[in-house]
Amino acid sequence: MREMQPQLLQVMLESADTTRRIFMKYDYVIVGAGSAGAILATRLSENPDINVLLLEAGPDYNGIEDLPEEVKYGYKSTTSIWDSQHNWQYKATSTTGNTIDVPRGKVTGGSSAINGTIFLRGIEEDYDDWAEAGNDQWGFQDLMPYFNKIETDKTYEDNPGDFHGSSGPIICVRYPEDTWLPGSRAFTDAALDAGFPFCEDANAPDTTGVGPLPLNSPDGIRWSTAIGYLGLSRHRLNLTIRANVLIKRVVFDLTADTPRASGVIAVSDGEEFTVEGDEIILTAGAIGTPQLLMLSGIGPQAHLKEFGIDCIKDVPGVGQNLADHPLTQVTWKTKPHIELDPVGPRLQVLLRYTAEGSDIDNDMIVYMQHAASRARELGDSFIDPIGISAGLGLNLALSKGELKLGSADYRDPPVLNYNMLDDQEDMRRYRDGIRMLVSLENHPSMKEIIENRPYLLDSDLESDEALESWIRKNVGTGHHISCTAKMGPVTDPMAVTDQYGKVHGLAGLRLADASVMPECVRANINVTVMVIGERIADFIKQGH
Repeated sequence: MREMQPQLLQVMLESADTTRRIFMKYDYVIVGAGSAGAILATRLSENPDINVLLLEAGPDYNGIEDLPEEVKYGYKSTTSIWDSQHNWQYKATSTTGNTIDVPRGKVTGGSSAINGTIFLRGIEEDYDDWAEAGNDQWGFQDLMPYFNKIETDKTYEDNPGDFHGSSGPIICVRYPEDTWLPGSRAFTDAALDAGFPFCEDANAPDTTGVGPLPLNSPDGIRWSTAIGYLGLSRHRLNLTIRANVLIKRVVFDLTADTPRASGVIAVSDGEEFTVEGDEIILTAGAIGTPQLLMLSGIGPQAHLKEFGIDCIKDVPGVGQNLADHPLTQVTWKTKPHIELDPVGPRLQVLLRYTAEGSDIDNDMIVYMQHAASRARELGDSFIDPIGISAGLGLNLALSKGELKLGSADYRDPPVLNYNMLDDQEDMRRYRDGIRMLVSLENHPSMKEIIENRPYLLDSDLESDEALESWIRKNVGTGHHISCTAKMGPVTDPMAVTDQYGKVHGLAGLRLADASVMPECVRANINVTVMVIGERIADFIKQGH
């Protein structure tokens, strides 16, 4: 834990029988050092006259060599992230009521420090749709400079053109075709012969089809915002990083006409302290941010009343509109001669396509995994790999979930109901996607390497009803939870913030993470969350 910086505007100490309260004042207090929070702290502290405090619930590590294995490495790790102290280990329910694991990062870098390192942008229409919904600063053309700003794309480093960055803090790599493993090659050949086009660059506009997957894991190292961004800024005297700090609630000054956020009450090492700031920025993620809002009296009034929380502002959209990508795998056991390296590259190619009969372009996505495990098909794939798998994701699901409080205690996790595949069109698209993947196993290149399909049986495919039953039992999440405190104009009754991240009807409080997305993008969300961090940092610098 870093020492308190000497340039604090105000420091007072008070002693109590059991708790020592420390009062401090900063220009900006950022809650959550994740994908967006680390970026905001880095960009705002570029001005040496501004004092920034970055608070993180998990630990902080000074450099790459200090990182524990499950945080440092992606596919090279032999330590499970699922049971790690660096994972919040949330649980959620799906449509059938079965429990779903929801990993979220509890460490500087946030979920960018424990994720699958898929460095994929949404498509143009995702962001243009945000703009059409009343957020006119968030169109694709507005965001394109930020996509480039965050990255150093090694594939296009010598000739980045208009759509790639060559000097950003996050390193992006792809596996060239001549390095693809047998499962990646076989799946690609089968997809091409099934009529899907080849996609050389999934991060370019107007792309679809099968091709190399962009990743932020050079040589297997997970290049999180803790490495890429805090590595640039943690030495600055005007940036204080406090790790292992839990936030109880945001403090408001209620004497003004408009309630104003003035600080946060936090707890660390048994010590409670209040931090004051001219602006409080919540970057605790799509779970942590809406939970903290409700604990602070910002949310649906009737729900807050259930837990005896005084409602400062009735904001019905907090915790609603929960979006994610339903995801499950079709797994094939491979023949004995196929080598499955448990710590080798597992994700090399992906497929984007439009479901037959769908009005939504690129509404389906497939992640080809070369080493799939018996224990946990999406996660601990280094444990006893038995074959290959194709993970099917559904983009722009029509079914929405919700997040609610489980109690008024900040230490208790919220209640997450994903409500996945409840809409019949979602289920139809997903069912057809599973059948499409199964059909690829008949291709000669797939037949050459696979032995059988152990988890999805032929009997599960005999009817739509049987397949839907299998899907409901096996569907999980792509770990792209978002949209739980969406941005939008004040005329939208479910909008929580304006397009600059400022909470409607309040002063001094801003949100900047996946919670503010109006709709989840048709891609893994980490790149987009980083762009949100960069974009809102610029809004702040511009005086918004």
